[in-house]
Amino acid sequence: MQILEVQTKQDITKFLDLPRRLYQHETNWICPLDSDIESVFDKKKNKLFVEGEATRWILANKNGEVIGRIAAFINAKTSTKNNDQPTGGAGFFECIEDKEAAFLLFDTAKKWLEERKMEAMDAPINFGDRNSWWGLLVDGFHEPAYLMPYNFPYYQSYFEEYGFQVYFKQYTYHRYLSDICLPSLHARAKNIFADPNYVFRPIEKAHLKKYASDFRKIYNGGWGKHPGVSPMTEEQAQKLMSTFKPILDPQLMIFGYYKDEPIGCFLMLPELNQIFRTFNGKFNSKNPLHLLKFLYHRKTGTSTRSLGVLFGLVEEHQGKGVDSALALAYYKSYYQKKNYQYNELQFNWIGDFNPKMMRVCEMVGGRIYKTHHTYRMLFDPNKEYKRMPIIG
Repeated sequence: MQILEVQTKQDITKFLDLPRRLYQHETNWICPLDSDIESVFDKKKNKLFVEGEATRWILANKNGEVIGRIAAFINAKTSTKNNDQPTGGAGFFECIEDKEAAFLLFDTAKKWLEERKMEAMDAPINFGDRNSWWGLLVDGFHEPAYLMPYNFPYYQSYFEEYGFQVYFKQYTYHRYLSDICLPSLHARAKNIFADPNYVFRPIEKAHLKKYASDFRKIYNGGWGKHPGVSPMTEEQAQKLMSTFKPILDPQLMIFGYYKDEPIGCFLMLPELNQIFRTFNGKFNSKNPLHLLKFLYHRKTGTSTRSLGVLFGLVEEHQGKGVDSALALAYYKSYYQKKNYQYNELQFNWIGDFNPKMMRVCEMVGGRIYKTHHTYRMLFDPNKEYKRMPIIG
């Protein structure tokens, strides 16, 4: 077997094509978009390259056939933040069912990180935000949501036998909207709705810049305080809302205000992977035919699931029933209609280190549907291993 660093266009094609070949008979696998994967490794698009670095490899057998791949990276902003040791990452791992090949790929990433003075490795993760390509699927091998990883079950044994330990678990909660538990929501939200200082409303497309700023305040007031999560800048917030604009349904996005200050949001988007399944990874938004095909599926109801982007509150308004009020406002805004397109709801990326958010998902009737593991491996086996701390 031979490890080859990805350098040429031909290498990139081999890196991208490997999953298409490996998963060709997996009915629940949906091919990620090549453009989404490549944006991670594009120095012009990924600003983490300013201070960090990334390298990727493919593994070929003696006949020259590609049988595995992996990437390793150092995020300068998070490698030492809230860590007891400098910690790098590895991701985009794919491999045939061969432990020797898998271990060779892990060895390659580990050696690269050690040469750069890292003392631990998180995997499988992304060279970017946690909401994309993060974690190993270990339970609930259903269709992946957009930008979420899917993998073979045998990967888990390779990671754990190599020496990776669970750093935290990420849950995807799911529910059908036909059985929403309204009585319990009403009971918890009663006092909030009785207070005129609280206002809940869906967004308006004409004022997306304002909602982007409001979203930033909510994110930084709640999620931005979590370990390993950097505060969101105004530029990032505006860019995110701009990304949402072509696909959002205003009735799926609810903001909550207290005395006109943004304090919470319940943001959902149509689940795009049901549409992107038809492209087999080859979608280009600048291609008129691709765009027409996408819009056709978007308008004709191919997507029947809505996907949670964020369901959060600033710290001062947590534990008061505002979460229930947000969920009810969302239900009243969209799902009380007689005819609605989306009949399923998924909350992605609920960390087991965040029991408050887990309780919120359970409170609105969600049940764990998928489990991903984020692993960590300490290069010094004599050093004390610590899991991700629980958020109080």
